Amino acid sequence: ENTGSGAVKSFLLPLTNAEKAHLSFINAQVGGSSLKLSETAVAEQPDLSFFKVDLKDSLQAGKTVNVEVELVLSHILSPYPEKIQQGEKQLVRFTGNHYALSPYTTTSQTTTVALPSPNIESYSRLKPTQATDNSITYGPYESVPAFAVDAMTLHYENNSPFLCVTRLERVIEVSHWGNIAIEETIDVLHTGAKLKGPFSRYDYQREHNAYSSIKSFKTVMPASAKDVYYRDEIGNISTSHMRVQDDAVEVDLRPRFPLFGGWKTHYKLGYNVPSYEYMYNSGDDYILKMRLLDHVFDDLVVDELEVTIILPEGVRDIKLDTPYPVEHLPEGLHYTYLDTVGRPVIKAVARNLVENHIQDFTLNYTFPTVLMLQEPILIVLAFFILFLTVILYVRLDLTLSKDEAMEAKMRVSSNCELVHGHHDTRAASYEKLEEELHKLKASKDVVQSQTATKKLIQSIRDESQSINDIAAKIRLDNAEYADKVVELQKHDKVVRECVTTQLSNVEKLVSGKMSKQAYMDADAPLHKKKEESLEKTKSVLTGI
Repeated sequence: ENTGSGAVKSFLLPLTNAEKAHLSFINAQVGGSSLKLSETAVAEQPDLSFFKVDLKDSLQAGKTVNVEVELVLSHILSPYPEKIQQGEKQLVRFTGNHYALSPYTTTSQTTTVALPSPNIESYSRLKPTQATDNSITYGPYESVPAFAVDAMTLHYENNSPFLCVTRLERVIEVSHWGNIAIEETIDVLHTGAKLKGPFSRYDYQREHNAYSSIKSFKTVMPASAKDVYYRDEIGNISTSHMRVQDDAVEVDLRPRFPLFGGWKTHYKLGYNVPSYEYMYNSGDDYILKMRLLDHVFDDLVVDELEVTIILPEGVRDIKLDTPYPVEHLPEGLHYTYLDTVGRPVIKAVARNLVENHIQDFTLNYTFPTVLMLQEPILIVLAFFILFLTVILYVRLDLTLSKDEAMEAKMRVSSNCELVHGHHDTRAASYEKLEEELHKLKASKDVVQSQTATKKLIQSIRDESQSINDIAAKIRLDNAEYADKVVELQKHDKVVRECVTTQLSNVEKLVSGKMSKQAYMDADAPLHKKKEESLEKTKSVLTGI
């Protein structure tokens, strides 16, 4: 209420040094509309800290306005006792002021303390005081003078999770190809009463009486989050459960071990979100709007937050606007695949944060659309250079001098393969000759048989001549292999003579010039001789 004679535009809000040291968030609002606060000093009160609250409209003399002020203090509760055993309940102590500290005379005021448990060990009293199951009400107090202080002390049971994020590294990697990758590296510490004595997992699982320990906690991510992973130095932590809801994705994180007072854990949590939900553009001008700090667990306290924003290569004219003051670190570059000059990196650090700081930042920058072609062009060039290098490499002879022995060995190997090829063709002709012999015996058509066999015999002679020519080439490089080819030809000559004689005897047989008994007597040694030569031929071939 303005009890003066003139209009006022602002008023002062004092804090004790203890409150200022633990202050994480402060806000003043009228009818849901936040007011501007600025820190100031009052010379007459050097032991107090002051915030100046600017009203939206001047408050005229005799008029009143209802202002709601919210303060969030972190690390203000202290475990008492500081150490407890595994099965004990946790007690904490709070020290404050029965009055709401004000630089003005207060006509009437009431202080209500809401507690998480009805188990109260002790509490200070300043009449009138009324205690119920989960709350203590001090007052109402009438005509409280300015800067009135009366110590308040509370000692009560509090088994709430005393989790604190000592350090959070949040990396946001922006891609104009439709994806934003987010990874958070988190150090979590249990700041409650420390565990006294050894930890027994058997008792922990059997009795379930570790009241202040933390088995798991819930993290809330955007509804569009996908490809979620939860890991630490050892690897993936599989004791997590994810629930996809309409407005969020909830992940129940369970560390590898329960957390007692003084215990800590370290893990990484990452996921991807579509860029169209957080990125807006007009031509080459872009705006990225995302949370500077996101939900980690309920009643969040973060001692130190470092946010790293990795932008696409070629971005310029970068401007970062944050919802609350942060420390800007020097810009840097980040290199990954298909980068040439590096991607711009924006870093900011903030400390002593709570859930009220889960707000959006705005990042303005310029990105020429033509640079979207950079990565496809680089991929095409990379493959072109690779193929060109392979083409040149297979055609270059980088030897300083010729290796005659190696070249001779390669020539001999190549010629030996040719010998095998010609011999295979010759062997096929021999098989066809055998078939003609059987046909002649059945049909007794000598004229037709002579026509077919003449061509086959000529083919065998041509292949033999080719092998002789190759043997001459082999002898220039390796006499040993040439001798083996000559031996092969000698055995093949025996085979050819035997086959020719057999053919002649069959013709005599079918024409009646030779008796059947005489034919059989002549064919038996020829067949044996032919088979022996064929075996010798196979033996020689294995050595060529």
